[in-house]
Amino acid sequence: MHKILVTGGCGYIGSHTIVDLIDNGFDVISADNLSNSSESVLDGVEAITGKRVQNYAIDLCDLQATDDMFKAHPDLVGVIHFAALKHVGESVEQPIRYFRNNLNSLLNVLDCMVRYEVPNFIFSSSCSVYGNASELPVTENTPLEEAESPYARTKQMGEQIIHDFSYIHPGQNNIILRYFNPAGAHESAKIGESPTTPASNLVPVITEAAMGKRRELVVFGEDYDTRDGSCIRDYIHVRDLANAHTKALQYVIAGKQAGPVEIFNLGIGEGVTVLEAVNSFMKVTGEKLPYRIGERRPGDVIAIYANYDKAAEQLGWAPQRDVNDIMRTAWAWEKVRSQAKEEV
Repeated sequence: MHKILVTGGCGYIGSHTIVDLIDNGFDVISADNLSNSSESVLDGVEAITGKRVQNYAIDLCDLQATDDMFKAHPDLVGVIHFAALKHVGESVEQPIRYFRNNLNSLLNVLDCMVRYEVPNFIFSSSCSVYGNASELPVTENTPLEEAESPYARTKQMGEQIIHDFSYIHPGQNNIILRYFNPAGAHESAKIGESPTTPASNLVPVITEAAMGKRRELVVFGEDYDTRDGSCIRDYIHVRDLANAHTKALQYVIAGKQAGPVEIFNLGIGEGVTVLEAVNSFMKVTGEKLPYRIGERRPGDVIAIYANYDKAAEQLGWAPQRDVNDIMRTAWAWEKVRSQAKEEV
């Protein structure tokens, strides 16, 4: 079996990707410093797959610790790099922390990949690199606009680092996956989004408000130039997103990559407003949701959604789930994790 390192493997997208990798015959190790996650998620991964994944609870900004991990696994064939700070609002308040963490960890991982001859790299990028895009839906060739937050800038800079890295290491295969708004949970309700810091993504905020963990959901802005005045996003089910990482790995391992760096958009190809997402949740679950309209939030892009034709044509990937599936699985997961906390 091919062995893969998943950085940020105890996180939301990382844990779902580990499940998909194992389901497709890969051997996996994780590196996660648990700054916004818990190793308990690996219990859920084991319950789903029957496999126990080893996690290295290290800070990837520590080059020596990162090197020691790579040295312990000379049979690695690829790295999927999720590990990063990711909250838009927090990045506006703490830009230096975001630059230091997100960029230094990337540099250390790339350095060790070269040193230990690990040839395949999948980078977790974001639709935030497009800024307030001049065209919709965005394609991989859509010009990148000014970043709307330090978080988005770290993704733009990370992509440029990978391009520059590829010039001097032509034997390395690099895939950049620009994904849109991951949401939902595994249908088993054994893993899902469960940050240790307060959630800022829309769907877990919705489920927490419906569960009574929050007094209300605040919709940030109602005066944008959209269908109903709220921001438009492309919500992709986390299991579909996870599968795209597996397909990207299979693609590079099979030698199908055309150049040293390839970029793919991952979304469902249509936009959903915040208020449409709220209505989907209430329709699918039958739950009432307390919400109000608030002021615009600094760093928010007005509208963004994807054209994923390239991923469909070259990776053989297409989303299998929609926003209603997202809300259904997210609510099932919220009920399970809330009950578990009550029992503790």
